[in-house]
Amino acid sequence: MPELPEVETVRRGLEPVMTGRRIARAEVRRPDLRWPLPERMAERLTGAQVQGLRRRSKYILADLSTGETLLIHLGMSGRMLISGQMLGEFHHDHPAPARHDHIVLEMEGGARVTFNDARRFGMMDLLPTAAAEAHPLLAALGPEPFGNAFSEPYLVARLKGRNTPVKAALLDQAVVAGLGNIYVCEVLYRAGIDPRRKAGRIAADRVAALVPLIRQVLAEAIEAGGSSLKDYRQADGELGYFQHAFRAYDREGAPCLTPGCPGTIRRIVQSGRSTWFCPACQR
Repeated sequence: MPELPEVETVRRGLEPVMTGRRIARAEVRRPDLRWPLPERMAERLTGAQVQGLRRRSKYILADLSTGETLLIHLGMSGRMLISGQMLGEFHHDHPAPARHDHIVLEMEGGARVTFNDARRFGMMDLLPTAAAEAHPLLAALGPEPFGNAFSEPYLVARLKGRNTPVKAALLDQAVVAGLGNIYVCEVLYRAGIDPRRKAGRIAADRVAALVPLIRQVLAEAIEAGGSSLKDYRQADGELGYFQHAFRAYDREGAPCLTPGCPGTIRRIVQSGRSTWFCPACQR
């Protein structure tokens, strides 16, 4: 599932063709994705101007001139693809309709934004902009990793006394929004912290050091366009490249990259998810 860097990369790709532009025509080709789509969705989108695109955790929010916000989650395989627009030095012509093109937005100026989702685990909803943060999918989210509310004292306080493994604690979206399996594995590797350790038993200074590491790893991933493992593509159809910089994730049996460490990367399963780490230097 796309995590914060992938979603932020998609948002940035959509911004030049959507922000300030009117949706000339919206086409909804099926009644549902993961859940039923909003009633009269095509009618409510057609003619609306996109006043801004923002991200909250792993969601994209398009604020519209109608007073509504389009809430988008890519799910496991969802893609927001742009055609009919110059993207850098390349012009992407409109492709023929594909089997899993479920929502199509014809934008003022000739660009087309297509939501393609083979597995249909993605979702879209329309909600009042003024009450967007109260939406059930957003209301319980923790602070954004790049925001001021996510600080060293905050994280120390949130992990204090927790009896869950530190990896599970960092995946808790109520603690910090947007982190997923890939980037938690990478952060804990760089921090030298065993993902199995109880969060409440890690020294406060080591917990505090996670905050700048989280920001560093996420920033590097955004700069690389995210990580492409299976379905993820940027808005221009290109792959992300951060997977080439993985130090722990998906490297089972490979030598540890920490200087002087003789260990190898091991894979275990925690709460149904794979975890990659070095048992020799992560403690």
